[in-house]
Amino acid sequence: MEKVFKFIIDGRKAFIRLIDELSLDQLNEIPEGFNNNIIWNFGHIVVSTQTLSYTRTGIREGVSWVKYVDAYAKGTKPTYYVSQEEVDDLKEIALRSIQAIEADYNAGVFKITTPYETATYGASLNSIEDVLITSVGHDNLHYGYATAQKRIINNK
Repeated sequence: MEKVFKFIIDGRKAFIRLIDELSLDQLNEIPEGFNNNIIWNFGHIVVSTQTLSYTRTGIREGVSWVKYVDAYAKGTKPTYYVSQEEVDDLKEIALRSIQAIEADYNAGVFKITTPYETATYGASLNSIEDVLITSVGHDNLHYGYATAQKRIINNK
């Protein structure tokens, strides 16, 4: 699993580099044909992995402890202009949260989890390993959306 955690971190660092190449206005812009923006895609992966790893597996109750969950959870869309402070906070949480999940994984916190099926992929996630492997795909899906949005914004 060490390689999976490394891949998640590397993917998130690539997403952060993409974010760092754009202005705050560009991050908040919703390109034609999309219902969200680049910073929403990033925020969504940040809150989703935490929620999938802890709440959906039955390790923790509720999602109120996940910062920004109301803004970036599945089914939400951008409703406000995201500040630079929030962008910076999301970038920090993106890496720190994966490091925390890895530490909990190594400590055995996820030995017994509640299986569940994802709405997006219809995949049965029976273990934390399933959750993390699915998170890799989910992160990259949203990185792909953000890359496409960046091209549209830069080619205007």
